[in-house]
Amino acid sequence: MAAIRNTCLSSLIFVVIIALIAVVYAAEDQEQFFKRGHTNNWAVLACTSRYWFNYRHIANTLSIYRSVKRLGIPDSQIILMLADDVACDPRNSKSGTVYNNANQQINVYGDDIEVDYRGYEVTVENLVRVLTGRLPDSVPRSKRLLTDERSNILVYMTGHGGNGFLKFQDAEEISDVELANAFEQMWQKRRYHEIFFAIDTCQASSMLEKFYSPNILGVASSLVGEDSHSHHHDPEIGVAVIDSWTYYTLSYLERIKPTSKDKMHNLLQSFDKSLVMSTTKIRTDLYKRDLSKVPITDFFGSVRNVEIVNVSLDVDEKKFSQNVMPESQQYYQDGIRRQYSTQFPIIEVSSLNDKLYL
Repeated sequence: MAAIRNTCLSSLIFVVIIALIAVVYAAEDQEQFFKRGHTNNWAVLACTSRYWFNYRHIANTLSIYRSVKRLGIPDSQIILMLADDVACDPRNSKSGTVYNNANQQINVYGDDIEVDYRGYEVTVENLVRVLTGRLPDSVPRSKRLLTDERSNILVYMTGHGGNGFLKFQDAEEISDVELANAFEQMWQKRRYHEIFFAIDTCQASSMLEKFYSPNILGVASSLVGEDSHSHHHDPEIGVAVIDSWTYYTLSYLERIKPTSKDKMHNLLQSFDKSLVMSTTKIRTDLYKRDLSKVPITDFFGSVRNVEIVNVSLDVDEKKFSQNVMPESQQYYQDGIRRQYSTQFPIIEVSSLNDKLYL
């Protein structure tokens, strides 16, 4: 009888230990689930070159644009800057299209492109103002980078550059120091959680060297003293249609789905110098996380963590906030003050002392 009692007691203790271990692991999993602090994704994609012979730079940017949209980042969270509109250039034999491959299978211009800054709007001043949020009140929401301290931002730039600068439309240039200072302003104003900065231009690595703000992962298509080469040209269009580094980036991204588990380490180690024809530079000293554990979709997609909780919500219209718009978003019509409808009305959570945005 005593032996049976001891056996039962041992079994009970074993079950209790297993239950405690399960609780500990569940708590750790939950902590890891929200540890990244990343809740939304944005992209700033900038082509800084004008003129028909720079067709490939527009194609570079539109190709990345197509990829991030396919992986889940909506147009409302993409700032697209194109210094020229080669799709409508009279020399374009395929009017209204932009192709990134000589086989012309994919029109990256598409039917649903939303260009936020085009032509002479693509300036150093506008880029810095977009990044830092220092835009006039007259600028609409669609042209603003509405990020916060939980935003992961992909910043992709392409054009003609040199040691410590990137040219804008052959008229001006942004320096490595100016770009680094813009990122520091973003950090001080809590406008990002992490930034992945990618640049495809000659001597591209020089644009990474002055960064000093935390949580920035940088990659460049070429070292100082190296050129960044085009991949191939289209004889029908008559110009190069894509740059080599961007071509191989897209080759990798085309295999990625929103649910893919591929890590940033895999992407950044995929560049073969014999194929790209330049040396890819990766800067990781400002970035805290292990790249072998960072999903590609943390920057190129929009996959969000979701926690399901048992909380009742009081959605009584009387509890909606009516005065959430700043004066700049209000206007007068027929002598009556009106305001634009809020996209994210604020409602109270009945069981929490907090606000919930829907």
